[in-house]
Amino acid sequence: MATDTRGLIAPPAVRVRDLHRSFSESGGVLNGLDLDIAPGEFVALIGRSGTGKSTLLRALAGLDRDVAGYGEIEVPESVSVVFQDSRLLPWRRILDNVVLGVRGPDAAARGQQALSEVGLPGRERSWPFQLSGGEQQRVSLARSLVREPQLLLADEPFGALDALTRIRMHALLRKLCEAHKPAVLLVTHDVDEAVALSDRVIVLDAGVVRADVQVAGRSPVELRSFLLEELEIR
Repeated sequence: MATDTRGLIAPPAVRVRDLHRSFSESGGVLNGLDLDIAPGEFVALIGRSGTGKSTLLRALAGLDRDVAGYGEIEVPESVSVVFQDSRLLPWRRILDNVVLGVRGPDAAARGQQALSEVGLPGRERSWPFQLSGGEQQRVSLARSLVREPQLLLADEPFGALDALTRIRMHALLRKLCEAHKPAVLLVTHDVDEAVALSDRVIVLDAGVVRADVQVAGRSPVELRSFLLEELEIR
């Protein structure tokens, strides 16, 4: 559990209890899942395809309305989502994409600051098609962080990027999270990405938590080997 500035135990940013979700009679995708994420904690969620990673993320994001009544979900009021594709509106300029839905007279200034934070100052008037894939994902991060979310959900946000761009985006994401301090849940298939970015790695299997490991104090090589074994990758 995290502590606040007075040394008291702070409630979790995310609390999930006994969450179930199925899409057919053949079996559940989530099967009584429990999960806590502390304020400011960076958690990576890994697992084989079909184990419920994206289903859980959609439930936390409020994108799955039918999950109500199948368990307990508590999330902060301010939640942002970053997807694998940037989902920029091609008919809006970059700054307009960043501040879409943001209220207040300082929205444009906040959007410009966010673009500066992700390394894209001066690109406010550009169109999405004028940016590379990595730059578009930077805009997506700016759009999420301009809202100062208490919870940032990231669904394989770097999966479509080349290796070098992905490494650069890893460094940028950690820098932004250290500055803004949201709780983060990163869904990824990349064990190395999970180890490099997170404070804690959770392995999901058959819709429940199979392993829950703190990264601090663990050898990256040994941790990687352990996680691959948990994923049953030989």
